[in-house]
Amino acid sequence: MIRKLLRKVFTRAATPVQTEPALIPVEQHGIRREQLSPAARKVCAVLQEGGHKAYVVGGAVRDLLIGHPPKDYDVATSATPEQVRALFRRSRIIGRRFKIVHVMSGPETIEVSTFRASQDAETDEHGRVLHDNVYGSQAEDATRRDFTVNALYYDPTQEVIVDYHHGVADLKQKTLRMIGDPRTRYREDPVRMLRAVRLGAKLGLSIDPAARTPIREMAVLLENVPAARLFDEMLKLLFSGYAVKCLTQLREEGLHHGLLPLLDVILEQPMGERFVWLSLENTDERVRQDKSVSPGFLFATLLWHEVLKNWEARKAKGEYPQPALFEAMDEVLDSQARKLAITRRIAGDIKDIWALQPRFDKRVGKTPYRLIEQPRYRAGWDFLRLRAQSGEISMDIPDWWDRFAHAGHEQRDALLRDAPTSSEAAPAAKKRRRKRRKPAGTNTEASIATSDANAE
Repeated sequence: MIRKLLRKVFTRAATPVQTEPALIPVEQHGIRREQLSPAARKVCAVLQEGGHKAYVVGGAVRDLLIGHPPKDYDVATSATPEQVRALFRRSRIIGRRFKIVHVMSGPETIEVSTFRASQDAETDEHGRVLHDNVYGSQAEDATRRDFTVNALYYDPTQEVIVDYHHGVADLKQKTLRMIGDPRTRYREDPVRMLRAVRLGAKLGLSIDPAARTPIREMAVLLENVPAARLFDEMLKLLFSGYAVKCLTQLREEGLHHGLLPLLDVILEQPMGERFVWLSLENTDERVRQDKSVSPGFLFATLLWHEVLKNWEARKAKGEYPQPALFEAMDEVLDSQARKLAITRRIAGDIKDIWALQPRFDKRVGKTPYRLIEQPRYRAGWDFLRLRAQSGEISMDIPDWWDRFAHAGHEQRDALLRDAPTSSEAAPAAKKRRRKRRKPAGTNTEASIATSDANAE
């Protein structure tokens, strides 16, 4: 009890609530209401007409200020979740840690949260916030947000930005600054350390030394974060369009050990490192071009060389190749599941891509025809080509499959005649044929006797 009281007193001293925010007019910030999505404008208008304060808040305002189109919009309001729910027919209250309301408007979903107080939240023994449904004023809500650039409130009606912590100035100075004492804020939510790395890389901001210094020593707190939440944050980081910069920064801060336990091992392998960086560069390029991306494909590339090492070790012990591959896949994914709650669907996609790789070695008979009809063929071929680009295999292999997939019937026959046989498949086939072949010198009577013994 005494410890909790002292923490409250010192936290208040370190993070005084600023009651007089800066009101920045449209002439200075340049954001017009027409730049917001219609759904965000409508939600704010309905709440304000209902007698409540309502602002577009956080990342959307930040992104508009630096010229990035926002991917989604959040609204902060003085209305309670129940009051918000009563104003919007297509809405629902969600959340355990703190309640929020999802308001559906056409294809968009606007996340509406009530202003929350910065104190009296329920925490665990490490200081991590467990429940935070204590509602407060707008000034308190601004203080409890993580970074100054995320504590910006935009009123679409007045076209004014309400800035409590000089976030607009920090954006201009290219600085990512924590609100309050960084060590306390990291204990409240260790994921903020990952968010600092992601936002710094995405926005081109330098992390303020006061916020950066504690990260390495406090990285162990990530072990206290639920695996599902850690996985969601990793997806945001990897699909930010700046994954290469993010992972580079993660290594510098020593955070990669707590995310992908095997990532540091992978990046120390010359071939594995090139393979991973090629995949991340391709993903960044697709995100920036607004093309579709696959979590299953990306995680398959991040973990492939651990699977490959495990698989080769099992084959060296005499295990059959195909069962050994599946055992290696399960072992690697199980080791990741302890920290990242990779969903069952994504894990299925990862396994499908990995399982196709040895099948690309078999370029004889009907196997190629069956393989190109597989639903995951294209993802498997993209993965195969990435392996070739990294130098793991010859580029002739993905080139052959590309020609085969787009060739006519006669061309395919010619490609099959000229294709080299798999060095791994050939001995296995020969071994099976030797088992079926009769021993030399076997006479008819011996054959009949054997048949009679099997029948018995």
